[in-house]
Amino acid sequence: MTQPSVPSLNTLAGFTRRQLAWGAAAAALTLAWPAMASASTLKIIPHSNVTVLDPIWTTAYISRNFGYMIYDTLFGTDAKGAIKPQMVDKWTVSKDGKTWTFTLREGLAFHDGKPVTSEDVVASLKRWASRDTFGGQMAKGLAGYETPDAKTFVLKFNEPFGLVLEALGKPSANVPFIMPKRVADTPGDTQIKETVGSGPYVFKTDEFRPGDKLVFVKNAAYKPRAEPPSGTTGGKQVYVDRVEWLIIRDAQTQLNALLNGEADILEQPAFEQYATLRSKPDIQLIDAQPAGSQFIFRFNFLHPPFNNEKIRRAAMIAMGQESFLKAQVGAPGLTRYCKSMFPCGTPFESTKTGEYTGMADPAKAKALLAEAGYKGEPVVLMRPTDLSAITKLPLVAKQQLEAAGFKVDLQTMDWQTLVARRAKKDAPSAGGWNAFMTSWTASDILNPLTMAMMNAAGDKGWFGWQDDPTLQDLKVKFAKAGSEAEKKQLAEQAQLRAFETVTHVPVGQYNQPAAVRQGITGLVPAGAQVYWNIRKP
Repeated sequence: MTQPSVPSLNTLAGFTRRQLAWGAAAAALTLAWPAMASASTLKIIPHSNVTVLDPIWTTAYISRNFGYMIYDTLFGTDAKGAIKPQMVDKWTVSKDGKTWTFTLREGLAFHDGKPVTSEDVVASLKRWASRDTFGGQMAKGLAGYETPDAKTFVLKFNEPFGLVLEALGKPSANVPFIMPKRVADTPGDTQIKETVGSGPYVFKTDEFRPGDKLVFVKNAAYKPRAEPPSGTTGGKQVYVDRVEWLIIRDAQTQLNALLNGEADILEQPAFEQYATLRSKPDIQLIDAQPAGSQFIFRFNFLHPPFNNEKIRRAAMIAMGQESFLKAQVGAPGLTRYCKSMFPCGTPFESTKTGEYTGMADPAKAKALLAEAGYKGEPVVLMRPTDLSAITKLPLVAKQQLEAAGFKVDLQTMDWQTLVARRAKKDAPSAGGWNAFMTSWTASDILNPLTMAMMNAAGDKGWFGWQDDPTLQDLKVKFAKAGSEAEKKQLAEQAQLRAFETVTHVPVGQYNQPAAVRQGITGLVPAGAQVYWNIRKP
């Protein structure tokens, strides 16, 4: 098999140029156009149904996007990757690097009218750190939190932790959203029951129709920052009165709704629809995640057969990226072969991948499977039927695994059922699972601390629950690294360890621009879907 070609138009550099150009245009528009709200409703078809309204409990992107609508963050990441303050006004760091003191900006208030306080912040950070791999790593180094007054919070470390701002400003799942203390006191493994934030929109719980529609209205009390928007930073200006998320599960019905003007934005068109969309003069394609995304195959480490490292390695060797990319994407110019766990075109991309080549080798996989003593246990592989961006991936995985001698039990369900089921540790025969497939935006998997699949903390780790102290120790060293060269070396070591223990399998890199009706302006590339700064004629 030949290595798939890499389309030049989809290199990170090309996307970065387009991202900066779009960001500059959005910033110019924001500064030139007075901040007045129009009596309009923005209608969006999100990429999946929404059942989990807790963006800390899950890493599902639809829940993250919901979070950005109603919550705010202490810091954010701009279009160039720089960390900028959001809810924070100012901060200081002690000379020994162990004490970080932050002051909240004026005018922060929750949707229930209560002011945002340092107690809310600390409770929110504690809950976030209990679920997020980056936050958990930061929390391990903390001696404690202090709240000297209502607007000041302090992080005290046992030794310097140089990535504090990167942790607090991470743009994607899990995002450290700030919630009221009474809500944030909910244990991280339990879903919250209130959706009260301090962000640019208010969620209309009285109009929520699960599986049909979510409604958000402008938060009139929100005070945006003065800077132009960039990534998840800057002024979160709202120029519409109302945003509706329309839950439409069928891809053709989604497309028809967009083309007929019943929707303004189709967040993730089906890949086969791009040819049609490019031919429509009233539709524009805007890539809100220009660095791309990566498809992955994730194992459950708790149950046979994937509690056996050799069997996981056999599965890894059985899978090749070309088939996944052709079957799932197919559209020209949107895919990229990349065997690195850290996305190609990003700082820690590495070709040091051990046995993994990204090309299927069923004969070698079959021999390793026999050597590992595989007993024919069925692999329960979950397949979502309503998420067009990944629904074909498990079909390819089943074919490639069976070619290597695995027995695969493909079980279909909607995405939200999969999200709930993957949190269960039950045996596969009792409603659990062995494997699932998903995708991650580049901003989520840039380094060992942000990559959920490298959270190998056992029961406290990401779904799959790998327990690997060696990988965890490499992450600690990465967090303490004093130079970029040292970070690069440690990132490579972490990747090699992840491939050695087979945390997951990267099966290709791709892009999936949003389809937007002409006249809709201001969509901000942010590494996540965010819906402030948008104007509708």
